[in-house]
Amino acid sequence: MMRRLHSLRRLSGSALLLALCAGLPAAHAAESAGKGGGKPAAAQKSAAPAQSEQFVDGIAAVVDKDVITLRELHEASLRIAGDLKARGIQVPDGQTLQHQVLQRLIMERVQRHEADRMGIRVDDAQVDQATQAIAARNKIGVDQLRKEIEKSGVSWDSYRKSLRDEIRMDRLRQRAVDSNIVISDAEVDAFLRDQRRNPAFAAQTQAEPQPQPQAQPEPAPEQAAVPSGPMLYALAQILVRVPEGSSPEQLTALRKKAEGLLARAKRGDDFASLAAASSDGPEALQGGVMGVRPLDGWPDLFVKAVGNLQKGQVSALIQSGNGFHIIKVLDRGTAQPAPARTARAPAPAQAPQPKSQPQRQPASTQVTQTRARHILIKTSTVMSDQLARQRLEQVRQRLVAGDAKFEDMARQYSQDSTAPQGGELGWLNPGETVPPFESAMNALQPGEISQPVQSPFGWHLIQVEERRQHDATDEMARMKARQILFERRAQPAFEDWLDQLRAQAYVDNRLEKQQRIQQNNR
Repeated sequence: MMRRLHSLRRLSGSALLLALCAGLPAAHAAESAGKGGGKPAAAQKSAAPAQSEQFVDGIAAVVDKDVITLRELHEASLRIAGDLKARGIQVPDGQTLQHQVLQRLIMERVQRHEADRMGIRVDDAQVDQATQAIAARNKIGVDQLRKEIEKSGVSWDSYRKSLRDEIRMDRLRQRAVDSNIVISDAEVDAFLRDQRRNPAFAAQTQAEPQPQPQAQPEPAPEQAAVPSGPMLYALAQILVRVPEGSSPEQLTALRKKAEGLLARAKRGDDFASLAAASSDGPEALQGGVMGVRPLDGWPDLFVKAVGNLQKGQVSALIQSGNGFHIIKVLDRGTAQPAPARTARAPAPAQAPQPKSQPQRQPASTQVTQTRARHILIKTSTVMSDQLARQRLEQVRQRLVAGDAKFEDMARQYSQDSTAPQGGELGWLNPGETVPPFESAMNALQPGEISQPVQSPFGWHLIQVEERRQHDATDEMARMKARQILFERRAQPAFEDWLDQLRAQAYVDNRLEKQQRIQQNNR
C-alpha cells in the first residue's frame, strides 16, 4: 500500500493551506470560503442581534442525527457573501445563496460524520505544525502570521479551527479516496508508450516562454527564475449534476440548464459568478476554481476539451458520469518543477522531445534508495490514536528486546496490504511515500526501528533494512507517469465518493421543502 500512496497534492485543500504565496489575507479568504471557516469581522457585525434571534429555534436540515439550524445557515451565508464580495464575485440572490450554502453545509456534515466513523482526528500539535509550515512558506514567523490573519478580520481561534477542519478533511480524502486509486504497471507502460508515439502530446509537457499561471483565488506554483517545467493549466468549472437514476425528461431539462449556462459564459458573463450561483460542484462558492495542474494531470475529458484553448476561453459542454461540465481556462503557462521534499530527490525527468527536434539523452538520475518494512494500524471509532500508538509502542518494545522479528509482527498486526509479506515495501525512491513517513524513515540507520509515526493513513512502525545509491532515471520517469495518471483519476473519484456519501446519508432538507410548499400556495 505505501508504495502507491504517493504524496500527491491537488492545488486545493492542503496545498491551499501550505502554499499561501498569493498574500495571506486573500489566500485565507479563499480557504475560509472553501471550508466555511473563519468569520470576517464585517460579516459578523452585519448580523444584528435582533435580526438573528428569529433563527435560534429553526431547523434548516437534518443530516443523519445532526441538525443544521437556520441560524447557522444565516451566519454561514453572511460569511460566504462577504468572501465572495472580497474576491469581486457577484453574490447570488438570497434564496440561491441560501441553497448553495445549505448544500455545502450538508456535505460538510456528511464528511465530518465519515471522519468520525473512521476515527480521523487532528490534535493541537498537528495544527501548530501546520501553522509553522504556513508561516515558513511565507517567510515570516508565526506571530507575524497571526497578526496578518487578525488584520484580515479573522480571529486566530477561527483560523486554527478552519485549519484543523481542512487537515482533517484532507486526511479523510486521502484515506477514503486516494488510497483506493491503484495505477497498474501496465497503465504506466501504456502512458509512456503514448508519450513516445505522440510527439505533440509530449511537447505539451516541455517548457515554453510563457508566463506562469496565476489563478485566483488559488495560489499558483512559485515563480522560477527560468521557467522550465511542464505546461500548467489553471481551470474553473461549472457542474450541472445529473443524479443517478434520472429519467430522460430530467436529463433533457438538466442539459438545457447546462446549455443556458454555457451560452451565458460564452457571451462574457462573469464565470465565477455563474459558478457561485449555479454550479453543483464542491468548488462552486470558490467561483468554480479547481486549481493549477499540468495539462496531462487533469481528467481525460478535461484534457481533450481545453488542450487547444487559450487563457480566458470556455470549453464546449462536456458530459461525464457526474453530469455536464463547463470548463474555463483561467490561465496557462510554464513553471519550474516543484522542488523535491528531500535533498536527495531529483526533479522528474522531462518528457521526450518531438521527433522533429534533436533528441537529448536524459542525464543519469542518481538517488539514495531505502529498503524498508512497516507495520500499519489504522484508526477507527474503536481504535483511537492513543490506542494505536500504545499498541505499536508495545510491539516496538518486543522488537527492540529481541523477543520477536519485525516481519512476524507485521504479519500479525499490520493492516496494510503488505502484511502477508512481513511489511516489506521494497526499494523506495525519494518522494515515493507520504512526507511524515519519509521523514521518519530518512532519520533511521539500517537496522533501526522508528517510534510510532502518524501519517494520513494511521500509525506506523518503520524498519530500515538497507540503503543504496541507484540510477533511478527510469523509475523517476515511471513515478512521474504514475502521478499524472493518479491526478487524472483523483478528482472524478472524489466527486463519485461525495455522491456515494450523500446517497448513503439521511438528509431531510426542511428549508427547501418549506420553500416548495410556499411556492405551490402562491
